[in-house]
Amino acid sequence: MTTISLRLEDTDAQLIKEYAGIKQMTVSELIRQTVLERIAEEFDLHAYKKAVETFRDVPATYTHKEVGELLEVSP
Repeated sequence: MTTISLRLEDTDAQLIKEYAGIKQMTVSELIRQTVLERIAEEFDLHAYKKAVETFRDVPATYTHKEVGELLEVSP
């Protein structure tokens, strides 16, 4: 496991500690979870923007039935 240091103002550090306590988490758990969630959100946003661009280039839509038929595998 790797350790990452983080420099904070005393007031910021206290706020983070108090918030972690409210959430019943350690500061490490809080920071790890928060950063990983932020990364996931940015990946999702990137995927969404790419999908919108693709739709603008090829504005095709499908019904649930059509998607099911496209996904069916023939023996």
